[in-house]
Amino acid sequence: MKIEPTRLAELARHVGGEVEGNAETVITGVAPIEQAAGGDLTFVAQPRFLDQLDRTPAAAVLVARSLAVAATTRTALIRVDNPYFAFIAILKKVLPGPTPASGIAATAQVHPRARVGKEVSIGPYAVIEAGCEIGDGVQIGAHCYLGPQARIGANSVLFPHVCLGHGVVVGRNVIIQFGSVIGSDGFGYLRHEGRYHKIPHLGTVVIEDEVEIGANCTIDRGTFGQTHLRRGAKLDNLIHVAHNVEIGEHTVIAAQTGISGSTKIGREVTIAGQVGFVGHIEIGDRTTFGAQAGVTKSIPAGTVVSGYPARDHAQARREEAAIRRLPELLKRVRALEKWLAAAGQLPPAAGSAVDD
Repeated sequence: MKIEPTRLAELARHVGGEVEGNAETVITGVAPIEQAAGGDLTFVAQPRFLDQLDRTPAAAVLVARSLAVAATTRTALIRVDNPYFAFIAILKKVLPGPTPASGIAATAQVHPRARVGKEVSIGPYAVIEAGCEIGDGVQIGAHCYLGPQARIGANSVLFPHVCLGHGVVVGRNVIIQFGSVIGSDGFGYLRHEGRYHKIPHLGTVVIEDEVEIGANCTIDRGTFGQTHLRRGAKLDNLIHVAHNVEIGEHTVIAAQTGISGSTKIGREVTIAGQVGFVGHIEIGDRTTFGAQAGVTKSIPAGTVVSGYPARDHAQARREEAAIRRLPELLKRVRALEKWLAAAGQLPPAAGSAVDD
């Protein structure tokens, strides 16, 4: 990916790195190491890619300060604490994302009683209802909908087709990707005299600062209180968060996870894809969930679980390994039963495997 020609020394200063080699090298592009070409800056984040240093045509490589590099390497290096993080920081510097010009599109509908901050961008056909508060520098994409009294903090970004229900609160520096719906009614019904009656959802959703929500996620409002995503939480695409759920700070959740109502998830939790949580349980801080785990009970802090029902990851792996051996073990049992029956030590009727 091409960039404006930039001296290697300037990029090193930006990430607090130290140059080994020619600091005047001019960088004209950025790329992963397997795709790097002449003039590119790339990075090596793991020792297993170290052998590519002697083969890459890249002009310079970001490496860890502690990484031992062969003396034969001729590529210029920038030594940093975390090469991948430094590479991302440089990408943000040299390839800033597109920022729409501030202003309100002619086809957008902004209610007179909405409060709009400075340098706000509101795209075509967006609808902003009465009582909304939009902070400075907010970007609202085409066809977005903000319900009455919805609030968005400064510098947050709503991609096209995002919907915020009435009273939803979004903090500062939040990113919500295409098509997500925040603040829809939860799935709550009361069965009475043979019929289901809808429970009104009068609460809201509170999204704190620096949260990121992927495309086509659905986050239901609280029944009477709040559904709450705390600071720095990151949600992948296609995630459902039910009413009154709480997600802790800096928790990351991969795609297609579903969280049932009133479940509380702690801080710095890692949740892989397609994990399912029943309602009204508590998940401790810094827990980790393997893909497709089915979580049926509360999980203590610092635990690693997987499988269905979710259980200690090491135990789940042992059980799965034993299950894979069942066909072989069944053959051995059948052979043993036949041998015992032939020796007159096991009546045929006593061994069901013999009759299979």
